[in-house]
Amino acid sequence: MALNLIRKLMISSLFCFAAGSASAETFVFTAIPDQDETKLVERFQGVADYLSNELGVDVRYVPVKSYAAAVSAFRNNQVQLAWFGGLSGVQARRLVPGSEAIAQGVEDEAFRTYFIANTSTGVEPAEQLSALEDELRGKTFTFGSKGSTSGRLMPEFYIREAFEAAPEEFFSRVGFSGNHTRTLRLVEAGTYQVGALNFQVWETELANGNVDTDAVQVIWKTPTYPDYQWTIRGDVNERFGDGFKQRVTEALVNMDDPELLKSFPRSGFIPASNDDYEPIRQTAEEIGILD
Repeated sequence: MALNLIRKLMISSLFCFAAGSASAETFVFTAIPDQDETKLVERFQGVADYLSNELGVDVRYVPVKSYAAAVSAFRNNQVQLAWFGGLSGVQARRLVPGSEAIAQGVEDEAFRTYFIANTSTGVEPAEQLSALEDELRGKTFTFGSKGSTSGRLMPEFYIREAFEAAPEEFFSRVGFSGNHTRTLRLVEAGTYQVGALNFQVWETELANGNVDTDAVQVIWKTPTYPDYQWTIRGDVNERFGDGFKQRVTEALVNMDDPELLKSFPRSGFIPASNDDYEPIRQTAEEIGILD
């Protein structure tokens, strides 16, 4: 009888442990690595703490090494939420039917890319990119990440439109820095003569005194386009309970901690939808980045 009692207690304990684990399932998110890793970890640990408090569940941020890795983690359900750029969000939602863009930064409705040049090139700012054709032809040029909207997709689109040539045909050498901060540093140092980066990174680094304006300057600003957004998997309600997707959306839109918003940097978040990113999808298909 003693053995039977022990077995029952063990079974009961195991059942309680399993039930407790299921109810305490972790909600995991990631973000595209568009800036230095230390900045991203600081920013998104704050977001994880905020969401955990708002949602009443354990929330964890996991960093990734590339834009493609962020999309893969979302596709494989290793993460249920992601801070994507316009292009990476389109790619992820194509791979995971039912997933939705639920929130974007206020500034993401009308985002821009800045083209920058080392001042040693003598290239001066212009209102139209086409006006810089002679000055830019044959220069060295760096994009950011291959999967970046503001660091690759949109600048490549405007290069093709203005110069009627692929970047590799127009510039003497084309590179991919990996992220916006690195693009700024490479052009500032003269490693590349010209580059394209997220306007928010430029403005933030400039405001913080981290740009040598004697060495690098903005030479052209793109028209606006939709960019970053929070995208969530369509099966989160099944996994975390009815209404969970709406609760996440509300938590993001209601985020008002000045320090947390400043770290993005965004003035706030607003609702978004997949339809908002149709221009990005169409542009990506037009230049052959999406099949």
